[in-house]
Amino acid sequence: MTRPLGMFGLAVTLLAGVAAPLPAQLTKVQPVEQFKGSVADQDLGKLAPKNSFLNTPKEFEALWKAWEPDKAVPKVDFMKNLALVAITRGSVLNLSANLDDSGNLKVLALSTKDLKPGFRYLIAVIPRAGVKMVNSQPLSEQKD
Repeated sequence: MTRPLGMFGLAVTLLAGVAAPLPAQLTKVQPVEQFKGSVADQDLGKLAPKNSFLNTPKEFEALWKAWEPDKAVPKVDFMKNLALVAITRGSVLNLSANLDDSGNLKVLALSTKDLKPGFRYLIAVIPRAGVKMVNSQPLSEQKD
């Protein structure tokens, strides 16, 4: 024998069908500063971090000295910031970063399709406040 649901049973059934997870809120993150350049030796592009970010002064200094050996290493406060890194063989490169409400920084790099010798890089220094992951890759603890 089947019993009628009644008003309460119908409301619970309707609400259960509607309760889908809400999309994460995204907050655009503006760089504190950016460094752009071009490197003739395409093989040096292999030094770009696989996870697209640098978390320590030591990592930043090593990359900078490889890509810009004739320029002084810029000062970056890695206690307050982290550096996003993107490279391309195209002539123009842009980067955007959006932080979701779970602390995942979603980074997107866009470049032109015109391939040139060497590579272009963009390093965007952004505030680390609230960032737990970059493109779902956890940040390691900053030690230096």
